[in-house]
Amino acid sequence: MNSLFNKTIRFKSLRRAIAPLTIVKNCDIIEIRQFSKQGSNLAKLAEVGRLESAKLDGKYETGQLFLHRIFGYRGVVLFPWSARVYDRDLHNPSKQKQRINADTASAAALGNEKGKSTTSTHTSTTVAGNTTQEERSTDVQSTSTEAVGSNAETSAKEVKGKVHTFYQVLIDSRDCPYIRAQTEAVTFLGNQDSNRSLYAIPGLDYVAHDDIMPYSSGEKHPLQHELFDKFLTHIPGKDPPFEGQDTLKAWQEKNHPWLELSDVHKETTENIRVTVIPFYMGCRETPASSVYWWRYCIRLENLGVLSVQLRERHWRIFSLSGTLETVRGRGVVGQEPILSPRLPAFQYSSHVSLQAPSGHMWGTFRLEREDGHTFDCKIPPFSLESKPEEPNTGLSSNTGNNSGGNVGGKPDNME
Repeated sequence: MNSLFNKTIRFKSLRRAIAPLTIVKNCDIIEIRQFSKQGSNLAKLAEVGRLESAKLDGKYETGQLFLHRIFGYRGVVLFPWSARVYDRDLHNPSKQKQRINADTASAAALGNEKGKSTTSTHTSTTVAGNTTQEERSTDVQSTSTEAVGSNAETSAKEVKGKVHTFYQVLIDSRDCPYIRAQTEAVTFLGNQDSNRSLYAIPGLDYVAHDDIMPYSSGEKHPLQHELFDKFLTHIPGKDPPFEGQDTLKAWQEKNHPWLELSDVHKETTENIRVTVIPFYMGCRETPASSVYWWRYCIRLENLGVLSVQLRERHWRIFSLSGTLETVRGRGVVGQEPILSPRLPAFQYSSHVSLQAPSGHMWGTFRLEREDGHTFDCKIPPFSLESKPEEPNTGLSSNTGNNSGGNVGGKPDNME
């Protein structure tokens, strides 16, 4: 049974694009077709590898090669994380009804505009994907309580968390410039006396189990990343044929407090799903106060059939010290991304600092649909929790050798 993996990547230097990859399940070759800028003459055909069956049970092993289901990049699994996923849609029947109504409205709008409707297959595929993910989840005795000030609609709600598997992965550096996700999203604090405030490791990402499309390759170096040979060794005859080195284990143990993925928050508004993953980065002491830092990764996904564009952001940031801050601005990270059926997702990371060891964040994105309709898409409330820091653990020493340099840009609460 054939399935079409659609991903277009722009090559600025060659002015070429990767056409859709034709993939046949279990044993078929994944091929990249490169065309000239006119899109008519075939320039090159390159084999990437052979697609393997996705794991419905169990976890992918270290060294597993994969294609990202959403962003299409090539990657390799380093190690797994277990995270609690708090999906507000699963515990709100009105959200499920809203989703169905939004699907129906989108289908009708598309039918009126294009004279045909192609949403039935799209909608059923989306629902099937959610069902699969939900069925693979494991219930845990944990809840996420969001204290969101005076917002009565979302105040004091409890959402049960379900355990899902995520993976720390390396991204092929050849794909980094052409995907709709920041590839320097994993950042660390510099030393207390360093003139650099933030460090980044390029090409490091977190990927959900369901977003892994595993494949195999006969190459000894199928992935280009400066850490690939430092972390992995080629073992002929092994499946997968790459094994983690001692340097990978040491790096994981040393950086565990700042890499650990623990909570994931999701919420859908009018077919736009927002996923938030917060990470604690550490504390910086000053003579006057202590400043606690977090980074957070946000993904927006268009589950409908009409394109939307992100126009504005509106954040509310509550600190345990009692302060409530409001941040408004155009777009995110200097962009106003369009989420279309062809390119439905966008992912970015930012930072926030508080003069208290904990707090909460929530907000909305103002989106404009292609038919002119504007609406506020909810950002699910999430906690900012600090962790005790181990003595003699330098926050910069765990990134100094592999750092991609200083990261520019201001945190959302400092813009």
